[in-house]
Amino acid sequence: MPQVVKAGRRRGQGATRRQRRGPVRRRGSVDEWLNRLVSIAVLTALIVGVSALLVTLLWG
Repeated sequence: MPQVVKAGRRRGQGATRRQRRGPVRRRGSVDEWLNRLVSIAVLTALIVGVSALLVTLLWG
């Protein structure tokens, strides 16, 4: 049995979703540079950790 929905409370239907736009960020902001710096630091730590583990397991 289909439900009756009032016109004001109708939900959006269909596969197309609206894009929600966030705040406009200017290029070269401090947050962007900090994100890159943290990403580089994390990648460096992972590379050093994995290489230390391999050295320990293979030649330790």
